[in-house]
Amino acid sequence: MLRLSDRVVEGQMGDAALLVNDFPKTAAAFGAGRISQAHVRIILEAGTPIETGEARARFESAVVPRAEVESPNRLRPFVKQAAEQMRAISFTERHREARETRGAWVRSCEDGMAELVQYGPSAIIHAEHDRLTQMAAAVKAENAKIAGEIPADDFADQRTTAQLRFDLLADLLVTGAPTGHSTEDGLLGEITAHIDVTVPVLTLTDADDHPAAAHLEGVGPIDPATARILTGNAPGFDRVLTDPVTGSVLAVDRYRSSAEMRRYLRARDRRCRFPGCRMLARLCDGDHTVDHALGGPTEVGNLSDLCRRHHVTKHCTSWKVRQLGGGNLEWTSPTGKTYVDRPPGLATSVTFEDVQERIPQPAPF
Repeated sequence: MLRLSDRVVEGQMGDAALLVNDFPKTAAAFGAGRISQAHVRIILEAGTPIETGEARARFESAVVPRAEVESPNRLRPFVKQAAEQMRAISFTERHREARETRGAWVRSCEDGMAELVQYGPSAIIHAEHDRLTQMAAAVKAENAKIAGEIPADDFADQRTTAQLRFDLLADLLVTGAPTGHSTEDGLLGEITAHIDVTVPVLTLTDADDHPAAAHLEGVGPIDPATARILTGNAPGFDRVLTDPVTGSVLAVDRYRSSAEMRRYLRARDRRCRFPGCRMLARLCDGDHTVDHALGGPTEVGNLSDLCRRHHVTKHCTSWKVRQLGGGNLEWTSPTGKTYVDRPPGLATSVTFEDVQERIPQPAPF
C-alpha cells in the first residue's frame, strides 16, 4: 500500500516506538505540529545514545522548547551539545573506544571506479584533507605560473581541486614510504603492490578499433588507457593466449617449471575452483585433482587452484572432483549431486560443450 519494502516499514515502526516510548515530549510537540519531522530526526539521533530515562527527560526539557523556535539546521549544534552533557560515559572514554575501530576499506563502484574509505579520529582525517587542499592549491598556483610563461595551447592543466586531491593522495600512497612505521630492514619502503591485469592483446596494439576493457583481478573491468599504463610500466609480464570467443586460456609463455605452471593456473582459474568460492587464485593452494601420492601427474590437466578451506574439504570429506578437460571441473557432493565449475572467461552464454573441440587437452606446450 505504501510502495515500501517491509524492512523500511519495520524501521519506521521502530522509530515511531522509540519516539513515543522514550521521547514523549518530542512526540507531543510533533503531534501538535509545533516541530517538524526534521526536528524529530535530529533530536532522536542525538538523544538515543543517552543511557538513562531520567537523563533523556532532562535532555528533552532542554531541546524541545528550542526546537519550537529554531530551524533544524540551527537546532542541530545545540542538540548535540545538550546530549553530550547528559551522557553517563565521558566523551574522552567513548573516543578512546572508538579509536579502536579505526580502519580503511574499499567499496567497488560502477564504470571501473571505487572508493577508498578511511574511518578514524576527526582531527587526523580533517588534517589529511586540509593538507591535500593546500597541496592542490600549490599545484594550481605553480601550473598557473607555468601557463603564463608558455603558450596556452602547449600547457593546459584543467584539473579541479577535488581531482588534484585524489591525484596527490594516490601519488603519496602508491609511491611514498610510511616514515612513521619504518622497519629495520626498510621493507615497508620497498613494498610494491601485486596487480593481476588481463589485457586483450588488441587493446594494447590498436586502441581505436578495439576498445575492449581489461580485467583487474578481484575487482572487475578497467579502462584500456589504465591497462596500457600498467602494462607499459610493468618490469615484466606473462603473455596469456585466450580463446577470442570463450575467454578460455589456451597457452602461456615459458611453461617449463612448476613456477610457470602456477602462472598458467592463476591466469586460467583466477579464483578457487570449488563451486561458489571467490578466493583469489594467488591466495589458493595448487591441488592435484588425482592425488600425486596415487600417481596423479603434475601437469596442468591435473591441477587446479583451491583455497585452503576447500582444499581440505576435497581431501577430508566425501566431496569428489574430476577434470573434464579444458580446465572444467566436475564436483560430486556427498549426496550424489554434481556441479560443473568452469574457468572464468569473458563469455557467459557459451558452454564448454560448445567449444570443447577448440580447447587443447592438455595445454599445447
